[in-house]
Amino acid sequence: MPTFQFEAMDATGTEIKDVIEATTEEEAQATIRQMGYFVTKISVKKSRKKDDSGPAKKKRGMTFGGVRSKDLTTFTRQLSILQDAGLPILRSLRILASQSKPGRLKYSLEDTCDEIEAGSTLSEAMSKSPKCFNRLYVNMIKAGEAGGALELILQRLADFQERAESLKRKVKGAMIYPVFVVGIAVTILTLIMIFIVPSFREIFTEFDLELPPMTEMLVTLSDWTVNYWYLIPLIPTSIWLFVKLVRKFKQGRIGWDQFIIKIPIFGPLFEKNILARSARTLGTLVASGVPILEALNITRDTSGNAVFERMYSRISEAIREGESIAKPMKENSTPGFHPIALFFWITSIPVVGALIYLLKYKQRIVDDIVVNMIDVGEETGELDTMLYKVADVYDEEVAVLTDSLAKLMEPILIILLGGMVGFIVIALFIPLVKLIEGLS
Repeated sequence: MPTFQFEAMDATGTEIKDVIEATTEEEAQATIRQMGYFVTKISVKKSRKKDDSGPAKKKRGMTFGGVRSKDLTTFTRQLSILQDAGLPILRSLRILASQSKPGRLKYSLEDTCDEIEAGSTLSEAMSKSPKCFNRLYVNMIKAGEAGGALELILQRLADFQERAESLKRKVKGAMIYPVFVVGIAVTILTLIMIFIVPSFREIFTEFDLELPPMTEMLVTLSDWTVNYWYLIPLIPTSIWLFVKLVRKFKQGRIGWDQFIIKIPIFGPLFEKNILARSARTLGTLVASGVPILEALNITRDTSGNAVFERMYSRISEAIREGESIAKPMKENSTPGFHPIALFFWITSIPVVGALIYLLKYKQRIVDDIVVNMIDVGEETGELDTMLYKVADVYDEEVAVLTDSLAKLMEPILIILLGGMVGFIVIALFIPLVKLIEGLS
C-alpha cells in the first residue's frame, strides 16, 4: 500500500505535516478530511528502494571510525552561514557534500540528502548516520526544526563546537610537549646504554680498573637494557592494554575515571575540562529547547567520564521524582570510595598512594559556586545563561592551567634530562680520570 505525504490545516489554522497509508490519493484525501483537516498538499512518498533501471550507486572507498571534530565543526559553521543566507537545506547540503573530500563526512552528507529527498526531515536523515552526527547534534537539529529556528540552532551548535575544539587543542598542546620530549629522551638514553656504555666497559675491563658504585650501577643498567631492551616499549604498551581491558567493565571504568581526575598535577585539568564541556553542552541543549531529561541524558553520554555519567544519571532520576537540578547535583557530586581506584593509586604511587586516595575520594567534583549558580538559574528561568557562565569560568581556568603546566614542564624536563645525562657522564669519566692518572 503506498504512503502519502501531506500538508493540511486544522480548524484553528495550524499547519499539519504527516504521512498516511491509502490505496489511492482520493482515499487518502477522504481519510484526512475525516480527521478534521483541510488538505493543502499531498503527494506519494518516494521509496528508498532502488529499481534495476535506476542509476548505479557511486562507488565509495573504505572508511574507518567517525568524523574528525575539526571537520564537523567547519561543516556546521558553513551550513549555518548557508542557512542564514536563505538557501534551501537540501541545496546547502549538496553544496557542502560536493566540496568535501571523500570520507565519512562526505558519504554521510550524501546519504542525508537522499533521505531528505525521500521525505525525511533533516534530524531524521542525520540520525541515520550516527558515526557522523551524534545524539547531541541530532537532538539540537530536531529542536531547531520544531521551533522553526534552525538557523539560530546551527549557529549555537557551531559556536559550541568551536569552543569545545579550542579547549581540546589547548589541553592537547599542554600534553604533546612533555610526551614528545620524554619519548626522544628515552630513545637517546636507550641508544647510549646499548652502544656507548658497553664500549667503555670493555676499556675498563681491559685495564682491570676497580669501578666506583656510580659506574657499577650504570654498567648494570646497560646490561639490563642490552638484554631486555624489548621491555622498554612492552611495559607501557602492556599498561595501556590493561587499562583498556579494565575500562571494558562498568566498575573498572568508574574506578579508572575516578583515579584519572584526582591524580596530582593533571587531575584538576581533566576534571575542570570535563566540567566545562558538560556545562556548555547542557546549556546549549537547554537554550535550544531540548527537554531537560533528554538534555541531561545527552550530557551524560558526551561527558566522557564515568564519574560524571553516574552523577548526571542520578540527577535525571531525581528530576523524574520532582526535584530540581541543583540539589541532587550537590548530593551526588562526591565520587565515594572505589576499590579499583584505590588499586590504581597504590600501583602508581607505591608508598603514599593509598593515603593520598583516602584524602581525596571525598572531594566533590562540582564546587558550591557551580551548584549555587545553577540554583539561581533555575529560580530565575535563566538556566542556560548560568550554565554558559559556568562553562566560561572553567574554560578560563583550564586555559590558565594548561599555560602554567606548559611553562612548568619545560624546566622540570630540563632538570630531569640534565640529571640523567650528568649521571652518565660522571659515572663514565670518574674511572677514565683514574685510568689517565695511572698511565701517567
